[in-house]
Amino acid sequence: MPSPAKDDNAAPRIYLIAAHPHWRDSRINRRLLAAAREVAQVDVNDLYSSYPDYVIDIAAEQRRLARADLLVLMHPIQWYSMPPLQKLWLDEVLAYDWAYGTHGTALQGKDFWLVASTGGPEASYHPQSYNRYFFDAFLPPYEQTAALCGMRFLPPLLLHGARTSSAEEVSAHVNTFCDRLASYPHWPEMDEIEPCPRCIVPETDRPHEEEAIVASERA
Repeated sequence: MPSPAKDDNAAPRIYLIAAHPHWRDSRINRRLLAAAREVAQVDVNDLYSSYPDYVIDIAAEQRRLARADLLVLMHPIQWYSMPPLQKLWLDEVLAYDWAYGTHGTALQGKDFWLVASTGGPEASYHPQSYNRYFFDAFLPPYEQTAALCGMRFLPPLLLHGARTSSAEEVSAHVNTFCDRLASYPHWPEMDEIEPCPRCIVPETDRPHEEEAIVASERA
């Protein structure tokens, strides 16, 4: 599928973070990464190439994220969650009083989209199968991360059975992914998605460092 030409002055902006510890072994995410780089207005960051030493440039990441309308997390599901460098990125970049908290409004009103793949087939995410739960049971950490930052959580794009999907299934998935990126925010279901919540963390729950030290000494 031909992709739109890049235009750095067009809107909206999309910040896509791809996290795969072993790109050479990837059947799905490697193709998605290459395709995303050809879609207009997508700022692509391959985390494992950008930060092989796990030292994240927090200020640079916050600048890239602040100018985006949509944050995309793209990765394989590993142990029912995200790869470790992706989790570190969340821990360090989504800082208190920047991404959330009383004064943390940098991401308020933006969108959050998960693009993920699983090794096991969809049928394995069932109470009667070896993963024991429907896949939706593993989404609340993503949904609440978005909510805490005042972001709208968009319906995830998932491909189950990444190891056994046919070439046709993979190509169809890549095409859907590109179509969604290129057409954002004009998705047919967008008007039906719940508006951004606002989960305020009171300052009493996150005292300043010196206050926390005093409290710990009194405890």
